Amino acid sequence: MIKIINDVDKIGFLRELQKRNAEDYNDVYEVVDKIIEDVRNNKDSAVKKYTLEFDKVSINNIEVTKEEIEEAFNTIDKELLDTIKKSKENIYNFHKRQVNKGFKYKPEGKDIILGQMVNPIDKVGIYVPGGKAAYPSTVLMNAIPAKIAGVNEINMITPPQNDGKIKDSIIVAASLAGVDRIFKVGGAQGVAALAYGTETIPKVYKITGPGNIFVAAAKRKVSGFVGIDMIAGPSEILIIADECANPKYIAADMISQAEHDEMAASILVTESRSLVDKVVKELERQVNLLERKEIIEKSLTNHGAIIVTDSIKECIDIANEIAPEHLELLTVNCFEMYKEIKNAGAIFLGEYSPEPVGDYFAGPNHTLPTSSTAKFSSALCVDDFIKKTSIIYYSKEALNENREDIIRFAENEGLTGHANAVRIREKSI
Repeated sequence: MIKIINDVDKIGFLRELQKRNAEDYNDVYEVVDKIIEDVRNNKDSAVKKYTLEFDKVSINNIEVTKEEIEEAFNTIDKELLDTIKKSKENIYNFHKRQVNKGFKYKPEGKDIILGQMVNPIDKVGIYVPGGKAAYPSTVLMNAIPAKIAGVNEINMITPPQNDGKIKDSIIVAASLAGVDRIFKVGGAQGVAALAYGTETIPKVYKITGPGNIFVAAAKRKVSGFVGIDMIAGPSEILIIADECANPKYIAADMISQAEHDEMAASILVTESRSLVDKVVKELERQVNLLERKEIIEKSLTNHGAIIVTDSIKECIDIANEIAPEHLELLTVNCFEMYKEIKNAGAIFLGEYSPEPVGDYFAGPNHTLPTSSTAKFSSALCVDDFIKKTSIIYYSKEALNENREDIIRFAENEGLTGHANAVRIREKSI
């Protein structure tokens, strides 16, 4: 069911793993371009048309009403409500520590003031997958950092269910997290509505949140006109385990990632050859007990692997090369090993920190860089919802002291107008 990778096959497997993420967007872009243009021109009517076409739902009222919000709170399972509230508190307590208040300083002995002013983005749109699969955790992970950052207006879009409603847990999570308005629309048409505005849905300045290939393509297309967070690829987990690790836990954690979709990648890297057979047997046993067996088997067969190395150092090197979205360290020295990891979206330490803890409850954001982009990007955070503006003040004396250096730089770059803007002030100085 799952590939066992030896020394000869490692490079080839890593190349194939990267190909998994090379989505061919050409055909998708052709469809998405038409949708975006239609929504720009025809607004609400186009949004309703595509919701009927793709989601098979006819919607009269695009926006979730106050009555629907009250109904969601009245009908949601009370234990689930308590869980959502606990998760909200954990996410809030983690992200509040990310707040950047800016700075200002005066170089010693100089009449100069320099600084950085931090302001929230005024209007943000959050995309939350919906329909058959709905993710209240995604609501919390996007809305709470935006709220902490001070975003003035948070608008959320999510596809409706077959009955034209939004799942109770989605509405409740949005309300608790501080979302201002919720709209029953998804897909490329929803992204276009947030980017350009309609009669009902306000235009925003940045769009965050995951979605399918059509959502990702639409975010790419509107990027630049509005900001976006990231283009998330198929989900992935990499586990580094030593001979002391529990094969039951390893198999369960690999399966938990594989059940996302057929393109998800679940990878074990270990120097323990005795562990390999135990994990394979556990995978075969556990898969047969789960509802999403078909998806899990395809994911593990096509994109899963157990990589056998000669040393723990080689395990670490492979992890840094793959730069996984989720990295679990199931080793006796995990608290030392994690310091050697340079590229990962999130690191989970020890046997009792499985990846779902981070997905739902711990507090750090679960919107993570995929497809090796952890080499240069980070988890969604409060900083994604702010703007930084530089502040510069020079007195006459300060400009006079530095004018020749500034003029010299400008003239070296061939920008005589820049040099003149400084030189013209010489008389007044």
